[in-house]
Amino acid sequence: MNLCDNCRGKGYLVVGERTCPNCGGSGKTDSISLGAASDSDMKELIENGAAKCAVCRGSGKIPVTETCQACGGLGREYTCVVCGSRLNNKGELCERCSKKPLVHILDQACDTGDLVVGGVYQGTVSGLANFGAFVDLNDHVRGLAHNKYLKSRPEVGDTLLVNVRSIAPNGNIELEPVELREYNTVEVEKDLPISKVGELQKMVGKLVMIKGEVIQVKQTGGPTIFTVADDGGLVFCAAFERAGVRAYAEIDSEMMVRVAGEVTLRNNQVQIEIRSMKRLWGGDAAKVKDSIEQAIDRRAEPSDVPFLVQSDVLTSLKPAMKAVAKEIRRAVLKSRPIVVRHHADADGITAAVAIETAILPLIKEVGGPDAEYYNYRRAPSKAPFYELEDVTKDLSYALEDQSRHGQKMPLIVLMDNGSTEEDVPAMRQAQVYGLEMLVVDHHHPHKIVDQFLIAHVNPAHVGGDFGVTTGMIATEIARMIYPAIESKIRHFPAVSAVGDRSEAPEAGLFIKLIEDRFKREDLKKIALALDYEAFWLRFNEGRGLINDILCLGRLDRHQRIVDLLCEQAEAAIDEQLRASMGNVKSTRLPNGVVMNVLDVENFAHKFTFPPPGKTSGEVHDRLCQRFSDKPVVTIGYGPDFAVLRSRGVRMNIPQMVKELMEEIPNGGVSGGGHLVVGSIKFVGGMRKEVLAKMAEKIAACSVDAVVPAPRA
Repeated sequence: MNLCDNCRGKGYLVVGERTCPNCGGSGKTDSISLGAASDSDMKELIENGAAKCAVCRGSGKIPVTETCQACGGLGREYTCVVCGSRLNNKGELCERCSKKPLVHILDQACDTGDLVVGGVYQGTVSGLANFGAFVDLNDHVRGLAHNKYLKSRPEVGDTLLVNVRSIAPNGNIELEPVELREYNTVEVEKDLPISKVGELQKMVGKLVMIKGEVIQVKQTGGPTIFTVADDGGLVFCAAFERAGVRAYAEIDSEMMVRVAGEVTLRNNQVQIEIRSMKRLWGGDAAKVKDSIEQAIDRRAEPSDVPFLVQSDVLTSLKPAMKAVAKEIRRAVLKSRPIVVRHHADADGITAAVAIETAILPLIKEVGGPDAEYYNYRRAPSKAPFYELEDVTKDLSYALEDQSRHGQKMPLIVLMDNGSTEEDVPAMRQAQVYGLEMLVVDHHHPHKIVDQFLIAHVNPAHVGGDFGVTTGMIATEIARMIYPAIESKIRHFPAVSAVGDRSEAPEAGLFIKLIEDRFKREDLKKIALALDYEAFWLRFNEGRGLINDILCLGRLDRHQRIVDLLCEQAEAAIDEQLRASMGNVKSTRLPNGVVMNVLDVENFAHKFTFPPPGKTSGEVHDRLCQRFSDKPVVTIGYGPDFAVLRSRGVRMNIPQMVKELMEEIPNGGVSGGGHLVVGSIKFVGGMRKEVLAKMAEKIAACSVDAVVPAPRA
């Protein structure tokens, strides 16, 4: 029975008002019954010589009402419990259904108190004795049909219709079998008030009922575990059919359900032992869904914390950053798995770990101490874009988890990648399976990716450039998600700035912010250690190692591991440069640029640190020191790729890639990156033509009039 939407359960509507006949519209009365007068009435009479009119309560007016036509004055919508047709009275059966006897089927949550003496119920014979047959009306209610009422001897498992003759004070139920040829059935549901998940901690040992959404269904070797969410939180609900057998097979994730059961504690965590669970339909389901969504929307709102440093770019990006923070918080609150994908360098790692540090405690708060193991994964990407290899792995894991554990498809968070055309093939594949994605990046963006994203943060959208690193942006987003972790990640933007060689004003501000803890040389060592360890971790997240390098654990271990990794990395770099520097070919271009080229395929060690991109960067740094007063471009090329590094040259690598694609259509050109730092791919047979055309474009670039002195 639902309240009438028109009159909200009153049964009448107020259509006007008229003068009160008791007081004539004055609102007061000169005489009152002293026996019935309240203290306030007596005080009013003594002070003012009159009391408020008891009919209109001093207003002088009374409402004019008429019967609500929508509900016929009933205030509620009454429907037939058998056929569901609408009734015009407060009964249970319509005229047609009342012509047949009514048989009740007892819900599993019901107990003896829900039986009505004289009512007819459907039961199952569960045992036989010399004096009669035991009949189960549900798993918790059993009665006895004595031999004197049995016309024939039933078998265990037979279905019987029985009349409840009496219920003894000790709970014994006397049953009498009845024979009915035609009858209607109705399920008797336990009449319990709806409880909220947030209140269950105080209700251990009690029978409760909740309404919510099934977030996940997990089959264990014993019971089936349903994770159910309402507008107050999540609770695990356990149902046992048989060991390893799926209970309530008709119930799946994303369904709205009503659960009745006993509240228990398991490992100090609240759990409901399910007695009954039914799917909700129609308006009831929609009402529960809306309530949950509204509550999650309120709870997902990120904190409005001030930025760590003053930045016009970050201020302009704040609405987009808050949108990302809200989507991540929403995913956590709905127990939706999150996959953080990031470029495997210092900038990408600091960005991803900042978000990780913010969401892990939130995941534990929402889903319990073990939730992070099945609701979160961080995965590095070797390329600075979302590759087909990456999306294939993500889809494989997601589909397996969905099949085995009933999990929802994850939210993909792309950090330090995801803004370029190179991301589109993987994004299209993800879209087929309904993967939602959001991007936090500082590579030069292409508008084509926005159709695949639910949120996108990039400094280029507000006039900024790659100098505002992903690590800077992500750290501020992490603070919006979970402000309490600020002290842990406060130094991440500075590590990111040094690792990505940012010369933006924000870089200096973030470095100065933490100079009492980390000097610039310390930041360089952390960034180098991250790059070195990421190379050996390859596609593994290496959470413990990365956390130690980023000083999220013990300080002494942080210092030792960073020193050791830097020592090993610097030795590897020195070895690589001894083999490479003598094979660099330098050319002075007409615009004054010193262009340096190195064949990293033939004049650098393979399959070891530093990889071609890092090797090209280290070579470029030394050449910048050699040609300290000139614009410099360094190209490290292999059979089918080229890595570009520059200083003082106004290049636009994404634009160059587009032009090369048009000018050399059979070159198989692709790539991108930042405006002045990036990489290009091509087919090996066209390497000479592509590199020659690229050199022409570099020679046509303008250069900065003043080249800043390199930092020590």
